[in-house]
Amino acid sequence: TDTVFRQVVIGCGRPDLFFTEFTNVDGLASIGKKIVAQRLKFEKSEKPIIAQIWGLKPENYFLEAKRLTEMGYDGIDINMGCPQKHVVKNGACAALMNNRPLAEEIIQATKEGAGNIPVSVKTRIGFKTIIIEDWVNFLLDQKIAALTLHCRTVSEMSKVPAHWNEITKAVELRNKKKLDTLIIGNGDVKSLKDAKEKIKKYDLDGIMIGRGIFENPWIFNKSVDIEKITIEQRKDLLLKHLDLWERTWGKEKNFQILKKYFKIYISVFPGAQDLRIKLMETKTPREVKQILSNY
Repeated sequence: TDTVFRQVVIGCGRPDLFFTEFTNVDGLASIGKKIVAQRLKFEKSEKPIIAQIWGLKPENYFLEAKRLTEMGYDGIDINMGCPQKHVVKNGACAALMNNRPLAEEIIQATKEGAGNIPVSVKTRIGFKTIIIEDWVNFLLDQKIAALTLHCRTVSEMSKVPAHWNEITKAVELRNKKKLDTLIIGNGDVKSLKDAKEKIKKYDLDGIMIGRGIFENPWIFNKSVDIEKITIEQRKDLLLKHLDLWERTWGKEKNFQILKKYFKIYISVFPGAQDLRIKLMETKTPREVKQILSNY
């Protein structure tokens, strides 16, 4: 998520940690670095916050880790789990499961550049098949601060239920090695209650919620019943998002990017489908506000 949506979430109920959108270190070292760097913008109110990065060149991981430390990030997370075909085809993210020498070089370069701030890894439990013991064992040997496991293989994308029973193998490996590495679970968690139950059931150190926040921005607030959130509250939150977007980005970012967030707010509105069609045809935040005022 970007800085704007993270600030919206803070207003609803903040998590213990925020993670940035995953940001390409090779892109940050290119001529187009200004656009890529937009993903790393954050406000002090969002701390503690972890920068999630990806790429292929260890030397760029080292340089960007140093820069992220100077920017005031509280940690650096390396994405070794993204299953998108164009990313994997280039040998990055989840493809690093099949290139252990490069994976190790990347982790060590990041740790060296990061200095005293923690370095973690987010990954999946296998590529085409589940190889959690082999893969996790390798990652734990890198002495990372935390390991977030999305409980599916790369080939499964998000098409099947997450294999939560597999994560206990990672916990057992960590305990056997007597390491301090935190084990964090990820996949299909849609409520705070479910997160806490999974932490207890699988003896985890935490839960990362990704897509769940796009269904319920109040997910981290234990005092809010999502069923009792009114249409007006949702509309007001979307208007707040629009205002924050304009103040933060102005014309720096394409307005089209903002449209992916609309369904978060209006999915339960009467006539939501027709309303969304109208909103998707807008070209400015002002047009969105006009449509909402007439709803």
